[in-house]
Amino acid sequence: MPTYEYACAKCGQKFETFQPIAAAPLTTCPKELCRQKRWGKGKVKRVIGAGAGLLFKGSGFYITDSRSEGYKAAAKKDTKETAPPANATPAKAEAKPAAKPAKKS
Repeated sequence: MPTYEYACAKCGQKFETFQPIAAAPLTTCPKELCRQKRWGKGKVKRVIGAGAGLLFKGSGFYITDSRSEGYKAAAKKDTKETAPPANATPAKAEAKPAAKPAKKS
């Protein structure tokens, strides 16, 4: 069952409720959720909600899962060509002494 969000025009309460898709939308604020001391029977309006996030599980949902073996082999070859060798050491920057300003006498 989907979750619908409503907002009451009278008490300002926002609430969610589970309803079947075929059910008619609510028209009045539910007594148990109303913020007023006396139930005001405020008109409610269905609000556009953020919805729920999707959670994909299993294989086949990522772009890399559906690639052909030829594409994967070419991608590996490309990364090997551009990557530095494993035994290479990074070049050291030569340290130059800082120039001292001339003393004024």
